[in-house]
Amino acid sequence: METKSFRWLWTALVTPFKSGNGLDNKVDYKALKKLLEMQIEAKVTGVLLLGTTAENPTLEKKEAEKIVKFAVKILKWKTKIMVNIWTYCTKTSKENIKKYNKFKAIDAFLVVNPYYNKPTQTGLFQHFTTLAKATKKPIILYNIKGRTGVNLETNTLIDIISECPNVIGVKEASGDMIQMKEVIEQTWDHFLVFSGDDGLTYELIQNDGDGVISVASNCIPEKMKIFVDTCFKWWEKASKLNEKYQEFFEKLFIQTNPLPAKTFLAEKWIIKETFRLPLCPMDQDKKEEFLKVIKKYKF
Repeated sequence: METKSFRWLWTALVTPFKSGNGLDNKVDYKALKKLLEMQIEAKVTGVLLLGTTAENPTLEKKEAEKIVKFAVKILKWKTKIMVNIWTYCTKTSKENIKKYNKFKAIDAFLVVNPYYNKPTQTGLFQHFTTLAKATKKPIILYNIKGRTGVNLETNTLIDIISECPNVIGVKEASGDMIQMKEVIEQTWDHFLVFSGDDGLTYELIQNDGDGVISVASNCIPEKMKIFVDTCFKWWEKASKLNEKYQEFFEKLFIQTNPLPAKTFLAEKWIIKETFRLPLCPMDQDKKEEFLKVIKKYKF
């Protein structure tokens, strides 16, 4: 299966909401259109829909499908599209794959470690292979121990991709560069390893990684495109850009993602500073600290 066209920069898109009480605030499709157009203009590799950054756990099933339909109409033939099918139930995740399989313009699915129920490595193998066999589309696995409570070990990953050739990559948000290097070394050349942390993008690419599924590119998509392109072509220049942006990357996670990213976009009048409970606006002291960094960068 061809994988090179999936490399470099993906944006894990936020979901903009209209004003409300955090319970019944509606999706702001006007703002969503603007966000999608920003990604097209920046010429990112692709857009990830319904990820954690999109506040997926708070979206109703019909809302999620409507968002995908809306985004596909705008993005198709302009940039690649990945959809997170996300649940901690294998049966429900399989049903989501079946539902989104009908969208020809969707290029890949993201499948996260089941969270909260903390399966064994055998359970992870069975979960991922069951879902991969439910579609012919490419699958990107999402390893994020901090949110799911379980780590996808390298041996398990190798067993999965040996069983299912349409599992073409992994989004590594373990924060463990040793594990990321191990995955790169032990998998074949066409297997993709993405950083799930903007701040580790440069180091991962230096070690033969394939790019980033980014939160920062919600805020500064053109600059992130230049940064990632530079990481692949001019390491010395990329090192300087990496050093330049490190504080911004760090402060984007000063509180739970996507709070800072959406705060940034609200400051630019692109979306409203609105979230779905249990997420809510940033604590005031953290917000002030974050806004100082934005002003410092003059984005």
